[in-house]
Amino acid sequence: MTKMKKIILAAAAVLVMAAGCKNTNNSNNANNQNSTIMDSNETLKEVAGRKNFGPNHALVTTPQPCVMIATWDADHNPDVMMAAWAGQYDAKQIVISLSKHKTTENLELKGAFTVSFADIRTVAESDYLGIVSGNQVPDKVARVGFTVTPSPNVDAPIINEYPLTLECKVISWEDGILVGEVVNQSADERILTDGKVDLAKLQPIVFDAAGMCYRAIGDVVGGAWDAGKKFMK
Repeated sequence: MTKMKKIILAAAAVLVMAAGCKNTNNSNNANNQNSTIMDSNETLKEVAGRKNFGPNHALVTTPQPCVMIATWDADHNPDVMMAAWAGQYDAKQIVISLSKHKTTENLELKGAFTVSFADIRTVAESDYLGIVSGNQVPDKVARVGFTVTPSPNVDAPIINEYPLTLECKVISWEDGILVGEVVNQSADERILTDGKVDLAKLQPIVFDAAGMCYRAIGDVVGGAWDAGKKFMK
């Protein structure tokens, strides 16, 4: 595994959003010494009191943000795809794992893209944009009724129906790992509270790989760098 791929796995884990999922109770015997055989034929010991799934279960870093990547093609047609393997790489950089397809062709051509976040108002549209390839359906953005504004800062489209957008320049595209520099963030006034982006108003969704579904972001359960202060007394 390359250093960059190790970084994407760590970064995605940091940025993963929490969604309310029901727990499944397991009745494993704490003394069960049976072993699970991994795909690599390596013997994996059972964890007492828990159910082992091995390393390849869909839960790995679920839930994941539903990132919508928008680019221009050679004819200046907008293309949008959904990516779930994404995270923050640095203070002003994001990293996304992508296989080669229409979006990566556009990235190589334009060197720029925008990132938005699917929300509860655009579940069906966003899912469709993740299912259908722009190579087969060049007008897929128009088919879902989305409209486009050219970004004034990078050579990429802004999808008007997504209220929060990051305008990005390609820093590197290597071994399936895209690193982009965020040059601007813009948000619709309707998702702001006291001049800041309010996730309760944005209502982004996350991808639950275990359940193969999308889930809405849940309630605030504690303050960051605050909830744990009770142990400092």
